[in-house]
Amino acid sequence: MEHNHSHNRNLKIGNAFRIGITINILFVIAEATAGYFSNSMALTADAGHNLSDVLALAFSWIAIILSRRKPTLKFTYGFRRSTILIALLNTIFLLVAVGIILYGAIQRINKPMQVNANSMMIVAAIGIVVNAFTAWLFMKEKKNDLNIRSAFVHFVADALVSLGVVFAGIIMFFTGILWIDSLVSFIIIAVILYSSYDLLIDSVNLALDAVPDNIKIEQVRDYLAGLKEVAGVHDLHIWSLGTTNTALTVHLTTCEPTNVSFISSIQHHLHNQFNIEHSTIQIEYGGMEDCGNKF
Repeated sequence: MEHNHSHNRNLKIGNAFRIGITINILFVIAEATAGYFSNSMALTADAGHNLSDVLALAFSWIAIILSRRKPTLKFTYGFRRSTILIALLNTIFLLVAVGIILYGAIQRINKPMQVNANSMMIVAAIGIVVNAFTAWLFMKEKKNDLNIRSAFVHFVADALVSLGVVFAGIIMFFTGILWIDSLVSFIIIAVILYSSYDLLIDSVNLALDAVPDNIKIEQVRDYLAGLKEVAGVHDLHIWSLGTTNTALTVHLTTCEPTNVSFISSIQHHLHNQFNIEHSTIQIEYGGMEDCGNKF
């Protein structure tokens, strides 16, 4: 049953990526074309932003596929850490998109152009639907994987940006104020930076083997130290093997003999209570200094 559940989950995630990538590629082409012919920098900027998200989505899917490959003699942990590298690469793509959009917006301030507000509003309204639907595809799984959460955040931000472009089109249609188009471009930049900041920090932390945010190392240490057989806890390390898998190594000093079932029970608790999938526990029996402190 667990294997079937995992297979069905993987199938749903794969379908979400296929659908999301397809509809967004089509929309990026349409939006970039409309932005060019309507002279809208906001539409062109949004198309560039959406293109970076499509690339991020494709790389995230590749990372998830790689993470499911079995370990080899060279890569004994498998390829799960590729998801961390891809998450970091995705944030870099976003920052590159910011630079391109910023350059175009500054150029447009110096040389304002007449914008077709009607085309701008129609295409942006379609963008709201496309981005909101894509975000919905990843809503259920966003808590389980940083790459999926990255995709979800990107497309929620895109939907909000498209909404801003619609409002800008309305204002320009009724007032004829051309600099509104550039203003929206700067707002898009602010939204991208805001939405990508946490993702960048999380990606860097995972790449540096930081303790995952969902695990409190003090609670893990207190649990291990509280076991009646344990007199000391040493060399406790917790890190991410990928964006969904956590590993732990620890040395436990005991003042009485233990067996395999003792280690198995700890591993079972670590998995159920702290969501640590891979734990390696070394028992050091008879540490007199620690035993003296314990009793």
